[in-house]
Amino acid sequence: MSSLVWHAVSARALQSINATELLFIVPKFSSFSSHRFPKTSTILSMMQCSGRDPARVSILSSDNGREFSDKLVSFDLSPSTTLKLHKGDITLWSIDGSTDAIVNAAEELMLGGGGVDGAIHRAAGPQLVEACREVPEVRPGVRCPTGEARITPAFLLPVSHVIHTVGPIYGKHDQPEVLLANAYRNSLKIAKENKIQYIAFPAISCGVYRYPHNEASRVAISTIKECSDGLKEVHFVLFSDTTYSVWLESAYELLK
Repeated sequence: MSSLVWHAVSARALQSINATELLFIVPKFSSFSSHRFPKTSTILSMMQCSGRDPARVSILSSDNGREFSDKLVSFDLSPSTTLKLHKGDITLWSIDGSTDAIVNAAEELMLGGGGVDGAIHRAAGPQLVEACREVPEVRPGVRCPTGEARITPAFLLPVSHVIHTVGPIYGKHDQPEVLLANAYRNSLKIAKENKIQYIAFPAISCGVYRYPHNEASRVAISTIKECSDGLKEVHFVLFSDTTYSVWLESAYELLK
């Protein structure tokens, strides 16, 4: 596997590269949306135009040493709304820090758990769980019923808000597709109510809740397509290659 480490990028140089992996080292890069450096979608497009398609593009911040990989594909949901699929770490995602939010696949008590829920709580710092404790319980042990959504500040995360939603447990809940669609729909609704323009989702219910990826991706993308009016961008930030591939296949099937 060949690898290149760069500190500067030009279109001509990119189009001449023949490498299976690219590593870019840039200063103070903390999100997918940095204005100091080309987006990975731009890098991939430039290389694909010349018949080259690297398997991985990585961007490493020379300030904090945190690395994520990201292969991005965009789809137009409407003339004013774009859907973007990433492979990467949702805790590093941001657009502008003021009108952006990530969605947490939470538990009903909203106190943090495993998977993406735990990762978001760790990245946000202890203030997040304290904010979640302030959300009133609608019944004992339940702050956010399955299919509903709640919103808190994001604290140490690079976005403005965290939207917490609870997906169904596959094989336990009746009509899991309805509950999963509601989780996406209510997350979008609360985002619009709070003037969020950019929102990023993980693959809700696809971890310990065992929802099959092919079914979950179709529910997710269909619901986003129906309910995203009023938002500028909806992102899926997917942690594994397998999840990314399934979501991408469903997006091409449903949106192209």
